[in-house]
Amino acid sequence: MHPSVIKAESLSKLVSNKQEQLTILENINLDIKEGESIAIVGTSGAGKSTLMTLLAGLDTPTSGSISLLDKPISEMNDEERALIRSESVGFVFQSFLLVPSLSALDNVILPCLLKGEPEDRERAQQLLASVGLEHRMRHFPTQLSGGEQQRVALARAFMIQPKVLFADEPTGNLDQTTAEKVIQLLFELNKQHGTTLVLVTHDMQLADLCDRRLHIQAGKLEEC
Repeated sequence: MHPSVIKAESLSKLVSNKQEQLTILENINLDIKEGESIAIVGTSGAGKSTLMTLLAGLDTPTSGSISLLDKPISEMNDEERALIRSESVGFVFQSFLLVPSLSALDNVILPCLLKGEPEDRERAQQLLASVGLEHRMRHFPTQLSGGEQQRVALARAFMIQPKVLFADEPTGNLDQTTAEKVIQLLFELNKQHGTTLVLVTHDMQLADLCDRRLHIQAGKLEEC
């Protein structure tokens, strides 16, 4: 039996605007095991990205508890949560979020610096080669296509050998053919590194590649 990597109990998130309190997520219970790939699906505005930011410790719930890698992140302060993320969590976003002033190689090395570790240039080069970009290492983000930028972002996400990878609409800005290549790479790298994958997507084909699908509707979660 694989251990739990992410556990959420009675999780709710409310936000207030001037008029009223809006319930974004309501009473969510969730258990994700080591090495699993999970797709969180649902329509736009259903609360998918909010759930991901809570599970990754980028935000805190209004009520309920979350543990990430056996750490009670919902009870920790920003600094403690940031430390867990820098050590064990990788991210891939729809908008790539590469640093424009850094080459592809330096973007991939960046997590080492944020973690306070020596630059492992050799590992960064190997990761870029594994996503087919060995000939583009010195290029800057503006010199790369969208698909290439997302492949750099993938290589960067695996740089610290994360235990958990969160991917938020990773193919949202890519055309169909490029998206398929990026998805293939994502799952290959994931398998190779034994990472637990939490994927937020509205693309059902992508969701079907995961071990489990969780559907969010009006802030409530159900397993498909």
